[in-house]
Amino acid sequence: MRHLVYIASFLPQVGESLASFGDGTPAPYLDFGSDGTFGVRAEVATRTFLQDCDREAVEQAHARLVRQSAAVIAAVITGPVQAAAWQHVPSTYVVCAQDNGTPAAVQRVQVGRATHVVEVATGHHPFLARPSVVARLLLDLT
Repeated sequence: MRHLVYIASFLPQVGESLASFGDGTPAPYLDFGSDGTFGVRAEVATRTFLQDCDREAVEQAHARLVRQSAAVIAAVITGPVQAAAWQHVPSTYVVCAQDNGTPAAVQRVQVGRATHVVEVATGHHPFLARPSVVARLLLDLT
């Protein structure tokens, strides 16, 4: 069985880009360096993405923060989508109701494009904060 699961995601139509969903300004939690890289600002990562995670999960997440080439994000954000699998494959959109990174109101704009919608009372990373909830969701799909 094939089934897509989107967690606090964007589901652009063919021809849209991620820039279609914003106002053109970079997210305030991103740090663009003069060396052509970007990353998530560590000092805001917890309150933006990990506020409902336990200390160990937060520490492990911070240990994995790395910078990436800014060229990658530019291509992903401005490049138009060439195919949208959600149009052909059953999908579930998971709204993270307490998400500080992608607010629930922004997520709810996307839900009409998914086949099913589930809302969970978590922040941006439910697979870290409440892995049993995500596991149950995935098991219920089979």
